[in-house]
Amino acid sequence: MTIEPPAPGEPRRPLGPRDPGDAWVVAPTGERYWGRFGAAGLLAVDPDRGVLLQHRVSWSHFGDTWALPGGARHEEESAWDAALREAAEEAGVPASAIRPRVLSVLDLGYWSYTTVIGDVVEPFEPVISDPESRELAWVPTDAVTRHPLHPGFAGSWERLKALLPVRPAVVVDAANVMGSVPDGWWRDREGAAERLLARLGSLARQGIPAAALELPEHTWYPHWTAVVEGQARGAEATDGIDVVRAEASGDDALVAAAERLVDAGNRVTVVTSDRGLAQRVQDAGAAVRGARWLLDLLD
Repeated sequence: MTIEPPAPGEPRRPLGPRDPGDAWVVAPTGERYWGRFGAAGLLAVDPDRGVLLQHRVSWSHFGDTWALPGGARHEEESAWDAALREAAEEAGVPASAIRPRVLSVLDLGYWSYTTVIGDVVEPFEPVISDPESRELAWVPTDAVTRHPLHPGFAGSWERLKALLPVRPAVVVDAANVMGSVPDGWWRDREGAAERLLARLGSLARQGIPAAALELPEHTWYPHWTAVVEGQARGAEATDGIDVVRAEASGDDALVAAAERLVDAGNRVTVVTSDRGLAQRVQDAGAAVRGARWLLDLLD
């Protein structure tokens, strides 16, 4: 790839057509930040290998430091899409390998940087795929600060590190939620379940505010599980939602799903208005929200 000569003090950039977002933003105090529409980076978390860091080439902005794969957002591009695009361009990260967990935003008013924390669900090896990377490496979280870090990343690392153990998960008692809405579900339980799963899928892609789950103030993307039973077991699945099809007792299947997630270290919230079931999942270590809580989020 051809690199254009930089102006004094500026990093070199590839020649060719640019997105309008590829430009500097100058702060009132004179500092410059890359990305007219802000910037985003991916903090990919692998449970066995740590976090993926990029060793930046010496001619880049704050060169020869370690940071996250990331860069300028395009106009109208979401932070999630920007982080995945930049991670693919700079480190060969497959989009299918990452499940988003939380978006953390540094907003200066005139410029913003969004760190997308995503869990590796399909192991992969990073690949240096553009000239801005000198090295890519999986780094254990307790070894991150042993590297010379980009100032922006260094300033946010402790805050980001504190979020890594927080793994929210929501388990939905589909029958109970369906039954709380008089939309004729009793005539077509499978169709009603599919409608609910589709709405859950949209919510999973959108994320939910921290206050809804009493989590640190960010936008969160919980691991979603829906338990369907009886005539609803044939409902077609939706991307982003794990579906448990109860062969016998739906309550037992839901409790088992909650227990598995709790045992795996997740902060689990079960959605049901069934008092007996609520007590069982609380005994298993999960929190409980009623069906109205979820319906308000869906609306």
